[in-house]
Amino acid sequence: MSATPDHGGSGASGRPARTAAVIPAAGRGVRLGPGAPKALRPLSGTPMLVHAVRAMAGSRSVSLVVVVAPPDGADEVRRLLDAYPLSGSLTDTTEVVVVPGGETRQESVRKGLAAVPETVTTVLVHDAARPLVPVDTVDAVAAAVRDGSPAVVPALPLTDTVKRVEPRTGERAGEPEPVVGTPERALLRAVQTPQGFDRATLVAAHETIALEGEGATDDAGMVERLGVEVVVVPGHEEAFKVTRPLDLVLAEAVLARRRANDGF
Repeated sequence: MSATPDHGGSGASGRPARTAAVIPAAGRGVRLGPGAPKALRPLSGTPMLVHAVRAMAGSRSVSLVVVVAPPDGADEVRRLLDAYPLSGSLTDTTEVVVVPGGETRQESVRKGLAAVPETVTTVLVHDAARPLVPVDTVDAVAAAVRDGSPAVVPALPLTDTVKRVEPRTGERAGEPEPVVGTPERALLRAVQTPQGFDRATLVAAHETIALEGEGATDDAGMVERLGVEVVVVPGHEEAFKVTRPLDLVLAEAVLARRRANDGF
């Protein structure tokens, strides 16, 4: 994978990059236990981050991928990506750059966005912990932005009933929590990534929304706070987030099925 920054706005083919994907991969992933950062954990022998980069680069619309590494790990991530070239059905014209991130996801996305050339009009933000998102989902999000929606998120209907509760904290932590409401499930969606944005809209959100605490974990939520409409397109069941050890088991099963069915 190419890991040389290209601030002039051209991909490896020399054509201006019109759509870029930013992948924040600076988190530690403590819920997967001790060890390497979550994005660098192996999935069928290949780091999750590499799977995520391949998913973005496999889209016909994406010509630049910006990987945001841990603040002190950019060189390590660059070497890792260089060891796993783009292959198969992926294009060889996708530029992949690596930049150091911040202490929060919000800071990391902002740093990744700053590395995107101004020639780019559409920006996708994708979680490295969603390594198996199908290319068709990536294409659908990018297309919806190009068709005029300033902010687009892929999402799935909920299958479980959701309850609002009164959390127990402090000395009462761990006690049964009283239910205070039951939202109508038909009106709810489980949001995935990549989230797609008109570049100017995403830049405005990051310039306007102040960093508070651990920062925002959802870029679409930041755009909502600007009063800009966010629309939903169909997500995909394979775009789940790998957060806990059981998710790794499911991800391995998905990859095994892909290899059996498609030779992936």
